[in-house]
This record gives sequence, C-alpha cells and structure tokens, in this order.
Amino acid sequence: MKLADLYRFVVEFGMRNDPRGTDEIAAVLKREKERFAKLSEKEKKYYDRERLDNPYGDTRILYGSGETPVKALMVGIDIEAPELVLADALRSKGRRVDAVLAHHPEGGAFAALHDVMYVQADVLARHGVPIGVAEAIMEPRIREVSRRVMPANHQRPVDAARLLDIPFMNSHTPSDNCVATHLQRLFDKKRPRTLADVVDLLLEIPEYDHAAHNGGGPVILAGSPSRSAGKVFVDMTGGTEGAVQVFEKLAIAGVSTVVGMHFSEDHFKQAEKQHLNLVVAGHIASDNVGMNIVLDAVEK
Repeated sequence: MKLADLYRFVVEFGMRNDPRGTDEIAAVLKREKERFAKLSEKEKKYYDRERLDNPYGDTRILYGSGETPVKALMVGIDIEAPELVLADALRSKGRRVDAVLAHHPEGGAFAALHDVMYVQADVLARHGVPIGVAEAIMEPRIREVSRRVMPANHQRPVDAARLLDIPFMNSHTPSDNCVATHLQRLFDKKRPRTLADVVDLLLEIPEYDHAAHNGGGPVILAGSPSRSAGKVFVDMTGGTEGAVQVFEKLAIAGVSTVVGMHFSEDHFKQAEKQHLNLVVAGHIASDNVGMNIVLDAVEK
C-alpha cells in the first residue's frame, strides 16, 4: 500500500475503535469544518488541513510523500533520531525498510498532543461523570500540557528522517483507542471479582505476559489482590494523564478500579484519597497492544 493509504487506514481504524462512538466523531469533524470556514485567509495559511478529516492531531505523516509504496515497515513505540539511524543501517545491510512507523508523536503531531485530550472528557461522561464537570476539570490540565509541550524541539526526529530520506509517520491516539476499547470490552464481559482477577486477565494477553517476564508487567498500585474490583474503568486514551480531580468524580460515578498505562505520584495520592483501586497495566506493553491491534488490521 502507499504511505497515504496506510495513514488513512490507521486514522479510520482509530475512529472505528474510538470509545466516544462514531456519532461523536462525526460531530467533532463537523465542528472543525465549521470552524475552518470562519477563519480569515491569513489564519487558513497556518491551519493544518488534516484536521478536517483526521480528529487526532497527534497522528500524522511526519515526513515523506504519500505516494511512497510501503511493503515493509520498521515499527517502534519511540522512534527518534537514533532509531532512524538504525533504520538507515538496516537498509545498508540489505533489510527492506520502506517507512518507519512510530507510536509516540514527534514533530507537529507532538506539538498538538494536548488537542486530543478532549477525548478524555467524553470518555468520562460515558462512565457517569457529567460532561460539563468533565470538561471543566480537564480544561486546566489540557492548558498545562500545552505549556509543557510548547518549548520542546519537536522537529528534531523529523529532520533526521528528512536527512536520511526515510518516510516517517506515527499512530498515537488511534492505537490508544484500540487498546482502551479492547480492554474495556474485556473487563465489561468478564467482570473480574478481585484486583487479582484483573491482573490475571491482563496476563492472558501476550504483550502483558511478555512484559511481566521483563519487569514491566501489570502491578496493583493502590489496593490489594483480594480487594473487590467493582466497576472497572480503563483509562488509556486521550494523549496523556488527565486531571487529578478526575478520581473524585469517578468515585462518585460508581467506579471502583481504574486500569491505566501509568499514574503520576499526584494521581496515585489522589486516587488513594478517594479509596479507588489503581492497576498499572504497563505503559509500553499497553502501547504494544494498541499498535498490534492496528497492525493486525493493516496486514489483513
């Protein structure tokens, strides 16, 4: 397939697995088109028109022509200058690498990381938190992430890809949507009784089993193995960690256990204060699950 076909497929597959549902995605794109129509000509000059069809600002073709034929991909969770040099070295040794696919965003996709955090408000609303409350507690956190990302040297890996002439794209929120939706369906179906059961369900998935053998497997961060799991909420999409106030609202909404990729110390303390159970599934293992779901679909 061509690089542009791969990119479009990844975005569309991410939309099909978006926990917000297809109707909300359609509404998001409709609002974006309406916003674009109201921009001045000067504003349109700097507008990223991919936003009109792709609701995930953190997923882009970072370098390369969409017409590039792609048969063999080098895929990694983190692809920066060293990994691009590795791709070039593999090419020099006769390994076919038509393009490189990362999970975590670089370039403009990294600069837009905060944009996808609005997903979290809609996901919280689907688990019983009033949408107005969810948006109000998320907005300050979104602005904080924007300020933190702003000074980063976003283009460094993209420039490396350009100098090495290696087509480069990433799939962030589309892949995170896949692991979040997959695990939420699993827990809703299996209804684990204890936190130990939650961990056991995760360990049945090859990526988590593999990670457990390498020190990166599932861990009960808050709670104990025998504690009741209750209602399980999978928190794995929407850019990065949300607001710490989320845990209070989830507890009020009836959630007992939050399963996430990772939790900061502030998030851990707030969850304990609200008597919520936390299970860390594992960051890279969870990213691997999401990417593999996408890549299985690409191969088919």
